[in-house]
Amino acid sequence: MSITPLMPVYPRSGVRPVEGDHCHLIDEDGTRYLDFASGIAVNLLGHSHEGLINAIQAQAAKLMHVSNLYGSPQGEHLAQRLVEMTFADTVFFTNSGAEAVECAIKTARAYHQHVGNDHKFELITFKNAFHGRTMATISASNQEKMHKGFLPLLAGFKYAEFDDLDSAKALMGPNTAGFLIEPIQGEGGIRPASDDFIKGLRALCDEHDLMLVFDEVQCGVARTGKLYAYEHYGVTPDIMATAKGIGGGFPLGACLATEHAARGMVIGTHGSTYGGNPLAMAAGEAVLDAVANQTFLDAVAEKGERLRSRLEQFIGNYPELFECVRGKGLMLGLKMKVEARPFYVHLRDNHRLLTVAAGDNTLRVLPPLVAGDEEFDEFLDKLSAGAADYVFEPA
Repeated sequence: MSITPLMPVYPRSGVRPVEGDHCHLIDEDGTRYLDFASGIAVNLLGHSHEGLINAIQAQAAKLMHVSNLYGSPQGEHLAQRLVEMTFADTVFFTNSGAEAVECAIKTARAYHQHVGNDHKFELITFKNAFHGRTMATISASNQEKMHKGFLPLLAGFKYAEFDDLDSAKALMGPNTAGFLIEPIQGEGGIRPASDDFIKGLRALCDEHDLMLVFDEVQCGVARTGKLYAYEHYGVTPDIMATAKGIGGGFPLGACLATEHAARGMVIGTHGSTYGGNPLAMAAGEAVLDAVANQTFLDAVAEKGERLRSRLEQFIGNYPELFECVRGKGLMLGLKMKVEARPFYVHLRDNHRLLTVAAGDNTLRVLPPLVAGDEEFDEFLDKLSAGAADYVFEPA
């Protein structure tokens, strides 16, 4: 038998973590890595946050799973907190970001079919987006690398240029149900949408009774210095998918919606065996306890500006490597003039610094939100050393 016990769908590196310590990961051989990838924006409280650990341990000793056949005091409480903190009136809990986006897509379609607009089923999405790996979410992306082997795609998606309102308008037609967008593209290269673009989409939805659906799986939950990134734009979506950081490392996601948008999501239309289980709810509560306050959010915004300033000074020393810094809060990207992935590997293997490669030749910098000056100093030291001894082929 030549296939590995773990299905070989990931190009796994030689880093094999077995322990976490605040902002560091420790390999099985004892090697320490500075983790500025955070499990791809998941471990927002680092790897040994006492409040999160205690909450999970305490709930595990009480009750982990009962299914959604029964009432859920744990789910009701966390949902109420999210409703009070956001635009939403109702919440469906999932186990992942892809599931949250799936629910968001279904909610948008169900709205139109509930009000008698059965012909409105198409969502306009945006090029270079990433919404997940299910059939619906890969169909919502124009990235051919995710389509290979899984054709035919599901119908109902059109791809506009990101941050181009005219491109989005040009795709609108009688079947348009709404727009699905990451307000800040993550996998696409840490690309924030402009204020005018997001406000323009909101205006189009209001004018034509369409659903504005935000995918905040990566940019949500305090990552940008706001609880959710939509707050930067002065608009609210109708439906939003959230995950990653909301569980702090425990699998948890959610689809949030207004009462108006969720009118089609009635008994029997959606479900999840594990979604909203008591253990996940305890993790979500602990995360909100830590991050959903103005003091923490202001600190993230301030640390993000400080790190951005230092990065902008740093890249001036290597004009042959770096083009610019972009992003918001502690969701930052270094746009490179050379291919980003080999540099990310170089930092990992030679300088014990974990980052994440992204599209548009961008190096994602996603530290735990609890990182401070000590970790930022270590990060800049490792990044500087990596840039200094990096051997590359000029473009």
